Amino acid sequence: MQLGLVGLGKMGANMRTRISEAGHEVVGFDPRPEVSDVASLADLVGALQAPRTVWVMVPSGEPTRSTVASLAELLEPGDTVIDGGNSRYTDDAVHAKALGDKGIGYIDCGVSGGVWGLKNGYGLMVGGSDADVERALPIFDALRPPGDRADGFVHAGPVGAGHYAKMVHNGVEYGLMHAYGEGYELLAAEPLIADVEGTLRAWTQGTVVRSWLLELLVRALQEDPGLSEISDYTTDSGEGRWTVEEAIRHSVPANVISAALFARFASRQDSGSPALKAVSALRNQFGGHSVRDSAGRSVGETGSPPA
Repeated sequence: MQLGLVGLGKMGANMRTRISEAGHEVVGFDPRPEVSDVASLADLVGALQAPRTVWVMVPSGEPTRSTVASLAELLEPGDTVIDGGNSRYTDDAVHAKALGDKGIGYIDCGVSGGVWGLKNGYGLMVGGSDADVERALPIFDALRPPGDRADGFVHAGPVGAGHYAKMVHNGVEYGLMHAYGEGYELLAAEPLIADVEGTLRAWTQGTVVRSWLLELLVRALQEDPGLSEISDYTTDSGEGRWTVEEAIRHSVPANVISAALFARFASRQDSGSPALKAVSALRNQFGGHSVRDSAGRSVGETGSPPA
């Protein structure tokens, strides 16, 4: 199958590699000519055979909106656009209407896996019509983890459902990360615990709190014992806020997610929290997100898997 892929950043570039390794032809476009296969969106569309499928993997908000609007003018009836970024689910109905008026299908796809997705596969949460999703299944199968399709992929519902599911996923992630961060801080504060990193590592096998996030926290502590090289300044990319707003709209008492979000706000007020250092380290480990060092300087995007 052919796929046009718009956006070849941390996630997009790895996705191009994984899809290509599964035997599909990927034509990528990025404003950076050194990583792009074509010079423009128009060239990307021209390089694909109808019916075309174009995956948009650019920052949410205006970059995604403008890209979808441009594709609406370039594509033809029968083509399909997939938004795989972290768009707010309310944008999906607008995109689907604008494309649908021209006979172009639309799928929203929440993608989780960060910089590790190339090796492990990506968790995919999809919204769209049955027909549109069915046409794109070869691409979803290339990206998801190996094994049963239901373990790592869901057609969650109609347009908007994929990004809604990913929004809630990220809200849950906020709460999990902060719980691990608080556990780390409590262990580090107790003189009886002589081996904090070893204690957390022991939790990674056989316990009810074992998880990939916990393994990444252990990795972060092995790379930077005591997390002395990182500040507790922790940003948020929007999904946690949207999750809390939805909890308010539905009268769902999302106490943990709300507290984790507000703790991130507090981290930007010189709190010096070891728990938030752990959260910041985790974001860097799984997503390659930039962090601030102990002097407050922005440092590079790391967290890539070992060679």
